[in-house]
Amino acid sequence: MKPKSWLESLNCAIEGILWAVKSERHLRYHFSAALAVLLLALFFKVTALEFFLLVLAAVLVIFAELMNTAIETLVDLVTEEYHELAKRAKDIAAGAVLVTSVGAVTLGYLVLSGHIFSLLDSEPTLIREPQGTLPVGALLLVVILVVLLKARYNKGTPLHGGTPSGHAAVAFSIAVSTVFSGSGFLIILLVMLLATLVSQSRLLMKIHTPREVLLGATLGTVVTLLVFLFFH
Repeated sequence: MKPKSWLESLNCAIEGILWAVKSERHLRYHFSAALAVLLLALFFKVTALEFFLLVLAAVLVIFAELMNTAIETLVDLVTEEYHELAKRAKDIAAGAVLVTSVGAVTLGYLVLSGHIFSLLDSEPTLIREPQGTLPVGALLLVVILVVLLKARYNKGTPLHGGTPSGHAAVAFSIAVSTVFSGSGFLIILLVMLLATLVSQSRLLMKIHTPREVLLGATLGTVVTLLVFLFFH
């Protein structure tokens, strides 16, 4: 029945939110994460702009998850049988949540890192460069390029096979960032060894071919190197 007043409309909206939170475990996680972020913001006494950005990020993630739940419910209403287009609709909606969540985590890190790692520094985070901007930026660039290349070659699944190896690309991007971070020789050596082992595991498990792993490692290394060389 269509609501007859704004109060009834508001009640329907609240009922929808409560039903979604009760039914979807991920929504409960998102609300809990939003609560934790807001408490941290209050604890560190962030600036008004920083607080606005954190609230906006939390709202966008919760909104995306609500829309994802609505689309899944509508698809289930239309058909209970498996259909490729129904699967695509659910996958795309879930992808929207993933993209929004990654953006929110990145924003949260950039805003809160200066407060967490520099508790004695009273300078607002947004006035200076947050710690780790280049490594995070390089890693995001690598992930975006991996997604575009996997979509271009359309082989394997997102986390299993395909060109290039995303695991190798991410592992070597982190390794190169560690080199530029000024860490000791032993730390750099261990991270490089770990990146190599991650790449080798993709071969041993027969998830990727040597060519796919090499392309992934090269992509992660070159992109991260270029980011540090041009923007450091």
